[in-house]
Amino acid sequence: MSILCVIAARGGSQGVPGKNIRPLLGKPVIGWAIDNSLATPEIDRVCVSTDSPEIAEIARAAGAEIPFLRPAHLARPESGKFQVWQHALEECERRYNTRYDLFVDIDCTNPLLESTDIEASIARFRDLRRNGVKVDAVFTVAAARRNPYFNLVEPDEGGALRMSKSAGERVLARQNAPIVYEHVAGVYVLDPDYLRRASHLLDGHAAGYEVPVEKAVDIDTEVDFLLVELLLKKRMGTQS
Repeated sequence: MSILCVIAARGGSQGVPGKNIRPLLGKPVIGWAIDNSLATPEIDRVCVSTDSPEIAEIARAAGAEIPFLRPAHLARPESGKFQVWQHALEECERRYNTRYDLFVDIDCTNPLLESTDIEASIARFRDLRRNGVKVDAVFTVAAARRNPYFNLVEPDEGGALRMSKSAGERVLARQNAPIVYEHVAGVYVLDPDYLRRASHLLDGHAAGYEVPVEKAVDIDTEVDFLLVELLLKKRMGTQS
């Protein structure tokens, strides 16, 4: 099975300027994703999709391939990631003259995930298919820290706060609420045929690979960056 891994990293970042190449414990943030991808034996090729020559240069130095620069219309803040994946798959298959059996995306702004999480996500996809489940995608999830049936509220038409979701009777204890997951920006494993024909990750049959909450932090703010740095230091035994 031929597996293509793509790491998407556009140049603009509003929450944390320059976050994709910002130094984090001795290497740029994107370097963590590249290292984890290269350390995953199942992956045949690691490419970076970016519109930024600076990111491209840093990614290439870290060991990734840069077969193209992403067009501007796919590098806007509102650009859909699914469409970025579709473009990357098409370009890589054309440039490398290869028809890939599996497409993997690694989010470069979650350095807490490890190569073992990539391997396990791929294994889950394969196991589901082997057991007859017509799964189209597997992506990382984590147990939600807030539950819409218990402690997430939203205003109704009159402005009064109500539970975001109802399970019929009011849920009075968190442990009695239906299980919900957070979508963790991290690892995505997709059937290339599904990626070509669909328009959204959840259009088809998607399944989750659950990671612990301490790996479920995506860098969107300066607070996120500090938390990721702290958790990495603790993992590496370098916390002062």
